[in-house]
Amino acid sequence: MIFGWIDPMYFVYIGPGLILSLYATWKTKSTFSKYSKVGSRNRMTGAQAAAQMLQRNGISGVKIEPTGGWLSDHYDPRHQVLRLSKDVYSGHSLSAIGVACHEAGHAMQDAQGYSMLNLRSALVPATNISSYLSYFVMIGGFLLQHRSLLLVGVCLFSVGVVFALVTLPVEWDASRRARVAMDEGGMLSPDESRHASKVLNAAFLTYLAAALTSMLTLVYYLIQFGFLGGDD
Repeated sequence: MIFGWIDPMYFVYIGPGLILSLYATWKTKSTFSKYSKVGSRNRMTGAQAAAQMLQRNGISGVKIEPTGGWLSDHYDPRHQVLRLSKDVYSGHSLSAIGVACHEAGHAMQDAQGYSMLNLRSALVPATNISSYLSYFVMIGGFLLQHRSLLLVGVCLFSVGVVFALVTLPVEWDASRRARVAMDEGGMLSPDESRHASKVLNAAFLTYLAAALTSMLTLVYYLIQFGFLGGDD
């Protein structure tokens, strides 16, 4: 029994990643909800905070617009658009300002040519293709008992692991830029900034959990297919 849906050992291998994922999801939602009820003293909206952060850093040409969904906030480097969910775009809360500044941090990375963001963007097409093909190739290799085909499938899956690992410094750096902007830009008081940072820290856990789960899944495949710790 090789693949996760029929092999109980799969869940043994990725168990720590799943546990962290569940905790990270709960922590992110609960922390965001908690501080979305705490308004900032200066009544600045998330959109205004992001705009001020970009302006203070000499970045122009980035559009800031509302988008649907909850916690759907993201920066689109292809079109240079910072899209904020409605609660963040027009909200005055500590959560709204923290999330908006984090996304503005990605826009800053793009404008300043941050190498890890460029690498992550370059990996997106390969990751989308390899993630789709890897399972089919591994299934084919397993059914045909073709070791080389299994290895190709594992290599394809590894692209997604690399993407998850590259994402970690990108997200951490965006949050670092957000904290600097909130503190030095006078958007929030030191106490408010500390609470807003809790939202960013909780969100980072989700990326950490994704990376851990990807790595553990890769280890599972390597061991099950005999590429790691097996007999040649």
